[in-house]
Amino acid sequence: MYEPIRTKSVHSTMAGSSADFPHRTREEELDIQLAGHLAALLAVTDELRAPAPSDDLDNAAARLAQQVGRLRGGRTPVRAVTSDSPGTPVVALHERAHSLAGRALLVAASRADTAAAILAAQRMDAHAAALAEAGSELTATAG
Repeated sequence: MYEPIRTKSVHSTMAGSSADFPHRTREEELDIQLAGHLAALLAVTDELRAPAPSDDLDNAAARLAQQVGRLRGGRTPVRAVTSDSPGTPVVALHERAHSLAGRALLVAASRADTAAAILAAQRMDAHAAALAEAGSELTATAG
């Protein structure tokens, strides 16, 4: 009913292919992803430090920079340059930081990186507390 294929296929399979491009393992991909989330969280933390400086944010920024450096093979992460000009509202920054910390926590958990997971969970808690405090201040001023 069907005629057999008589020519070689133009499609290639991965079996027997040469390594003409770099391949990364799942762990390497997760390291890259986790470093990216933590670096983004570091940038938001640096943004938060300008309008509302605190020892907690300074400590968090140092710990985040240390984790990003560890994941990137010792390379120092790029830090945000802060200015005194009004930018994104603090509540929006806390929301963004909370979201980024959640993403970092998911990747750290799937990678089984306890240190990064603990740091991400602590940052989630800190930003959730800041958001709750901001929410209570809004309801107190509205009432």
